[in-house]
Amino acid sequence: MPKGAYEKAGVSIDRGNQAVERIKSMVQRMGVQEIGKFGGFFPLKGGMRNPVLVSSADGVGTKLKIAFLTGVHNTVGRDLVNHCVNDILVYGARPLFFLDYLAAGRVEPDVVGQVVSGVLDGCLGNEMVLLGGETAEMPGFYNASEYDIAGFIVGIVAKADVIDGRSICKGDLLIGLPSSGLHTNGYSLARRIVFDELHLKVSSRVSELELTIGEELLRVHRSYLKAVRPLLREKLLKGMAHITGGGLMENVPRILPVGTSVVIEKTWPLPPLFSFLVQAGRVPPAERYRVFNMGIGMVLVIDPRKLSRVEAALQRMGEGFYLIGQVTENEGGERVRIR
Repeated sequence: MPKGAYEKAGVSIDRGNQAVERIKSMVQRMGVQEIGKFGGFFPLKGGMRNPVLVSSADGVGTKLKIAFLTGVHNTVGRDLVNHCVNDILVYGARPLFFLDYLAAGRVEPDVVGQVVSGVLDGCLGNEMVLLGGETAEMPGFYNASEYDIAGFIVGIVAKADVIDGRSICKGDLLIGLPSSGLHTNGYSLARRIVFDELHLKVSSRVSELELTIGEELLRVHRSYLKAVRPLLREKLLKGMAHITGGGLMENVPRILPVGTSVVIEKTWPLPPLFSFLVQAGRVPPAERYRVFNMGIGMVLVIDPRKLSRVEAALQRMGEGFYLIGQVTENEGGERVRIR
């Protein structure tokens, strides 16, 4: 069949349809049958008093550049889902459903299938539904071999159970949960250090790291849902901060009431990837804790009287954790001091 004008312009409806068919077959594992129509329906079930919906949207950022270089596309979808789950988890919300938007210079059904399979795995791992999404072919806007992806999540929490940090006060303790790597932030600096300054490749190995550079940089952004859920059930948390762009310096203050600050002690072992990056890139201390998560992906704020219960719950879940600091009065200085 001769090419139509639209395909000559770089957009293939047939390739797009092939990608949608692959997505349909994967999403049917969840019992969702309506992928490909104009919208998705999600039935809200009863049993919760004064329910509040919590939503968020995010992307994967320049971590996608590592996927392009390695040809590994089945992890970035999990990154996206887990990031969004953590962003609503800090309010105590349970995820309900997820939607994605993928735009590419050229829709390749195999690549789209890999990406969406990661999204689907992330949804299944967080016990929620991939309700729908959109795939757009945009030649001339993106390079033919590249794509971007964004995610949209909706969760639910009872109004009385919303965690907003309002009760945080002087003397409360900070517990850090370990990250699995860079997660989804700091990649512009990491790529500059690794590829521009050190001239390494994704297949390169360095003595400090167990895996190749590409494999280390593609470690999946972890979800904290299962680790934190028992603490939510027992009402043991005053606040939570997901450590994303801005690091500890920018994200912890987002949950602090006026008049409070925190002192963070570097009690946790610095993962080898961060040691390698900050030394090789000569990243000053003030910047490293603002750009990278430095090994802590979630910070919990608790009443010191509940410390033993929190520790016991995390140990039952097999979750590693570190007591990393304390809430103090804010005397007009920095809201986060790291020493």
